Amino acid sequence: MSESILSPGGARRVDARLESAGLLDLTMEEAGRAVADAVQASFPEGPVLLLAGGGANGGDALVAARHLLTLGRTVRVLAQPSKHPLTRLNRRRLRATGGEVQPLLVAALRRASASAGVLVDGLLGTGFVPPLRPALAGVMGALNAAHDAGVPVLSIDLPSGLDASSAALPDLSVEADMTVTLMGLKAALLFGAPATRAGRVTLVPLRVPPAWVRAEALATRPGDAEVAALLPVRTTGAHKGTAGRVWVVGGHSGTVGAAALAGQGALRAGAGLVTVHSLADVPLVTPELMVRRHADWATALPELHKGALPDAVALGMGLGPEAVQVAREVLTWGVPTVLDADALSPELAGHGHPQCIWTPHPGEAARLLGTGTAQVTRDPLAAARALQQLLGGAVVLKGGPSVVASGGDGGGSLTVSRGGHPGMASGGMGDTLSGILAALLGQGLDAADAAVAGVRLHARAGERAAATHGYGLTATDVSEELGAAWRNLLEL
Repeated sequence: MSESILSPGGARRVDARLESAGLLDLTMEEAGRAVADAVQASFPEGPVLLLAGGGANGGDALVAARHLLTLGRTVRVLAQPSKHPLTRLNRRRLRATGGEVQPLLVAALRRASASAGVLVDGLLGTGFVPPLRPALAGVMGALNAAHDAGVPVLSIDLPSGLDASSAALPDLSVEADMTVTLMGLKAALLFGAPATRAGRVTLVPLRVPPAWVRAEALATRPGDAEVAALLPVRTTGAHKGTAGRVWVVGGHSGTVGAAALAGQGALRAGAGLVTVHSLADVPLVTPELMVRRHADWATALPELHKGALPDAVALGMGLGPEAVQVAREVLTWGVPTVLDADALSPELAGHGHPQCIWTPHPGEAARLLGTGTAQVTRDPLAAARALQQLLGGAVVLKGGPSVVASGGDGGGSLTVSRGGHPGMASGGMGDTLSGILAALLGQGLDAADAAVAGVRLHARAGERAAATHGYGLTATDVSEELGAAWRNLLEL
């Protein structure tokens, strides 16, 4: 099932609908119980120390404390003063069931954490907007000191101090071993350094009308079963001519490997016939890959256009200084096209068509948008959307994880891929991905579906390659796992 990714504003609007319907108290009860269940399942031993802030996040912590008491756990709660009506209500409920609430002071936190089996961070939630108040900074410093001393930390919704909407790491935030995030994922739990602060992330959807959450979702993260449903299915009468003919246009002196890797990726992703067109001698990495060397593009492109065009093109991998002119010409053919590497130029804005997939990494995205790389990595969702509006078609903003932005009558969509492996941070991975995407386009998928399916297929192959090799993954390692990765997705 697809998981929603909520912005702080989106979460507030869902809460407002729940409050209007008289359901917000019930939702907080469910959230707190889910947190208590997570504590009990993952940290079953020792006293539980809960830190409750003054907002709704603190209310969730107070509900969790009450449920942990009923499970027989030793519970201690340190809380800030609160004006939030539900937080105050749940403080009274906790006291009525025998729980105690003490003021949240740094000295009390240091004393209590020394004997705690787990520390629950309910200080700040999705609604937090930097900067951090000095009084709370001292509390968070003491919390992190307890964590450094070996006390595990579970954060509610997201580690306190993180800006839910940003992939930028603040000066101070809680370091958690586990985060129970509520109703939907948040960008800070998915991207960059903030995601490393969250530990293991568990999403609790809550029993909220799904349409309310979907209406406010900034983006979604598709489940593997949904991705599998996008993959092409061959009929029993299929042959190489119907399985997709792909051309790879790229490679010049010194960078011929990029085009070869794209061709290999296309073959392993099911393309029936793959030909590399280049001005240089491209290595024959596998005998099934066909290679045609041309003297110059000015002569080659018109000749190629006169013949039977392919079902898809992958363009730009190691193509060199002529990439923009070549891309402009190829895009006039109207063939589904993947543009990567040297073909990712702002000069091509307005030259694409709906069946294009653009595949920049953050540095290339920054060049396309005329901004800095840090701005792209700070908000990959916004950057991917801006790229799609600039270029059209579908955009894959590569990263860990990658973001796919596509257009459409409804304003388009944003999806975040799951999976992958840090070992995939090596040369040639993007070339392989371009070949995969071209193969899926060649087998009849539209740009948006090919981008979503191709990115996840590539990531799953990387996971398999990491399980085999452990470290030092190459793009070829990943290509060789594509068939098994495809099978894994279909077996779900």
